[in-house]
Amino acid sequence: MPDPATLRDSTQIVLPDEALAGVREELERQFTVTIVPVEEEYLRIVGSPVEIQDVSQFLGRHGVNLP
Repeated sequence: MPDPATLRDSTQIVLPDEALAGVREELERQFTVTIVPVEEEYLRIVGSPVEIQDVSQFLGRHGVNLP
């Protein structure tokens, strides 16, 4: 059985909300993901492992550093 932490890491990205400034609309337009607030200062991007991998590459191309 897979480790739940590994599955969680492959299906979500948690970032400070300001990290998506200027790219959030394009991200939501290009990818099938859900973006939900976490606490006051963070956003969680949730999607399939393939989408999350593509989103990670997209964010890297747009200068967003992932934790």
